[in-house]
Amino acid sequence: MEIHAYLKQKLPALPTERDFSFARHTTIGCGGTAALAAFPRSGAETARLLRELSAENIPYCFLGAGANVLPADGRFEGVVVRFSRMDALVRDGNTVLCGAGVTVGRLLRTARAYGLGGAEFLTGIPASLGGAVTMNAGVREGHIGDLVTGVLAVEHGVLREYLPAACDFGEKQSVFQRGAAVCAVWLKFSSLPQSEIDRRLFTFRAARAGLPKGRSMGCVFVNPAGRSAGEIIERCGLKGAAVGGASVSERHANFILNRGGTAADVAALIAHVRRTVFERTGILLREEIKRLPGST
Repeated sequence: MEIHAYLKQKLPALPTERDFSFARHTTIGCGGTAALAAFPRSGAETARLLRELSAENIPYCFLGAGANVLPADGRFEGVVVRFSRMDALVRDGNTVLCGAGVTVGRLLRTARAYGLGGAEFLTGIPASLGGAVTMNAGVREGHIGDLVTGVLAVEHGVLREYLPAACDFGEKQSVFQRGAAVCAVWLKFSSLPQSEIDRRLFTFRAARAGLPKGRSMGCVFVNPAGRSAGEIIERCGLKGAAVGGASVSERHANFILNRGGTAADVAALIAHVRRTVFERTGILLREEIKRLPGST
């Protein structure tokens, strides 16, 4: 049975979209299409959806704001699970419960309105909370995992709560990268005057002002311990290196810009940078981005 017809039979109320475009829904702006996108509205609906897909061996992948991913060229004969309709945001004292689809920008605006500080280091990161928690998004001054007091996620079709110790947060990594779907997260803030929150927001906004403009995935590689991946790539003479329509940014060497290229162009350039850095320095850079199923 065709995927759309199957899901409509099993979950008739589930919002879906046929012929989903990766290029239109990712910041890198390339990639092909997927047979279907599904938009669960709760953790329970997510669990049911993933059980039904697994039962029929229908391939699927997760996509949040699309800011740190490289999709595939061509056609993905599967389901893209999107969390944009899971957008609840509830405050309880200094703790905020966020649905996976809440954007970082909306979280920061809400926190500021309530005089809640501590997450300003996330300023300017174009992510949803589900993706941010999965990737443990952050900068040198802090990562979102530092604020997490609990995560609600679906693993093997079962909705369960993870305490911080079970999340296995590390440098741009978490246990959720092994296939669990983040549905909601509890974050702990500190009470701060709005003037102090505004000062911090300004500081981090200014720090990001110099980052490259254009279609990118953000930083491609994780910084090695005590080192800057961008500086290492630059010292290897790779600024401006290009494959097809993809090129290493002249402004920040850990950014790859898409100027009309394909996912294959981007993937080939990533491989070239990684190989060249290893040959010249012995450092094997680890990718920070997530590759969606079928990416070259």
